[in-house]
Amino acid sequence: MSKATRVGLMTASAVVVFSLITSACSSKTEDSQDGLKGVMEQRGLTEKDLLAAAKTYTPSGGRDEYLAFASGGQSGQVIVYGIPSMRLLKYIGVFTPEPWQGYGFDDESKAVLAQGRIRGKDITYGDTHHPALSETEGDYDGRWLFINDKANPRLAVIDLHDFETKQIVVNPFFKSEHGGAFVTPNTEYVMEATQYATPLLNDGFVPLEEFNEKYRGGITYWSFDKEKGRIDPTKSFVMEFPPYSQDLSDAGKGPSYGFGFTNSFCTERYVGGIERGRPPFEAGCSSKDTDFLHRLVTK
Repeated sequence: MSKATRVGLMTASAVVVFSLITSACSSKTEDSQDGLKGVMEQRGLTEKDLLAAAKTYTPSGGRDEYLAFASGGQSGQVIVYGIPSMRLLKYIGVFTPEPWQGYGFDDESKAVLAQGRIRGKDITYGDTHHPALSETEGDYDGRWLFINDKANPRLAVIDLHDFETKQIVVNPFFKSEHGGAFVTPNTEYVMEATQYATPLLNDGFVPLEEFNEKYRGGITYWSFDKEKGRIDPTKSFVMEFPPYSQDLSDAGKGPSYGFGFTNSFCTERYVGGIERGRPPFEAGCSSKDTDFLHRLVTK
């Protein structure tokens, strides 16, 4: 076979291969368009629906722009998910043992849960509300997360280096809480307020007839050591409030730096009594038009 014949055959082969590739690419494009249109028709989707899905889609191995930390409520845990993908990334064990991920079953996490004992008793459940990220100069710094236990007056510290609970502290005065956790602009303190007014001391049963005299609310400012990443109870303090309920708190920033704010409800100091023909608790606690906002000076 001559050189010219071999070149001619090679050229012809190249043309055939090029034609096949072009045909395949064209076919794939048409199949892709038909497939997309088919899915839209089958599921009744519009272009607006597809655009919304594309805005949240994050390819495998890709990272979300934001992380969200949500309280798990009566699971006693913290849930972490990504935004915009909304993928669940982690369940952080906090107040409740979790066999499926070993939390509360190794020596390290057993020791953390033991910190949450109340008057010597193991408390193996929680009701997490209102997580707070640590801050530097009023902006999130992503170093720690704080979460409260509404069912039991406790606060936990989660290290975001490894997303694990490192510390649980028990409030020695409160019986319940809701207004936590909230941090001051440089995470000097973590704010934790009561929910329901109760006797502050643990010296036995106190009847509701003595509500105004012996029941109190309050707010605790837990001192946080940023070098150790731990709450220091010895440098923390409590402010006593009148006998009504608190809800949420926060620390002032900018012009309001150095102030703390805590709102309240049931300033009527109503204790119920439907068995005696009185209005139910919720009705009695909403008889006034307004409640109080506390402004605390923390400078």
